[in-house]
Amino acid sequence: MLSAVVLQTHPRFRDVAGNLAAATALLGDRAPALLVAPELFSTGYAFRDRAEALALAEPFPDGPTVRWLCAASARGDGVAVGGFVEREGTRLWNAAAVCVAGRPRLVYRKVHLFGFEREVFDAGPGPFPVVEHRGLRVGVMICYDWRFPEAARTLALAGADVLAHPSNLVMPHGQAAMVTRCLENGVYALTANRVGTEHRPPRAPLRFTGGSVIVTPRGETVARGPEEAEAVLEASLDPALARDKRLASGNDAFADRRPDTYRL
Repeated sequence: MLSAVVLQTHPRFRDVAGNLAAATALLGDRAPALLVAPELFSTGYAFRDRAEALALAEPFPDGPTVRWLCAASARGDGVAVGGFVEREGTRLWNAAAVCVAGRPRLVYRKVHLFGFEREVFDAGPGPFPVVEHRGLRVGVMICYDWRFPEAARTLALAGADVLAHPSNLVMPHGQAAMVTRCLENGVYALTANRVGTEHRPPRAPLRFTGGSVIVTPRGETVARGPEEAEAVLEASLDPALARDKRLASGNDAFADRRPDTYRL
């Protein structure tokens, strides 16, 4: 069994140092095998335009957010995943950094952009990555990726035991949908959402829905955050449970797949 922690934070827009300090205080002395922080948890979300996001962007792996995640991963010789604004030359990504045992491992760039994100960020090229450490295989997706079953299925077929899911959810369905994603794929999901409201005219106010969740491969929600307050969610993960795709009926959810019939 491996320990997992989800941070549900309340970022203040543009206050990177303050947001990272708040995440440090929230984490306390915990040293999990897997830590997941929300999407864009160090900067806030509601960018007015690309130039504003570029001003807060960091290169991978040399920015303060990635350094924070690496330090957090070093504590428990674990994996830490969290969102940040990444720049690479003239490209700008809504990204999630993955740090393993104190070192940056990779960056995932969000494939499915939501709403105004399409005006600010470049769409990630994929693929959806899986990282293995200490016998745990961690797949990464970001927020609106939940809406596309192909994202979770791709990660599960690539061997993921758990979906690390940094989020800034504003719609009411994402957390509940992760129960279905877990049942479909026999994996854990750690959805790290944020709370609070950002109103940055001329954009309409955005209220984030909190309610971060940890869901098991059997579709059980074993931890849930409040809708309006910061929180820390904790659970134990058993990789063997995620790798056993057998059902009580004697079926096997992956062995029974019929890819030859799934063509359009």
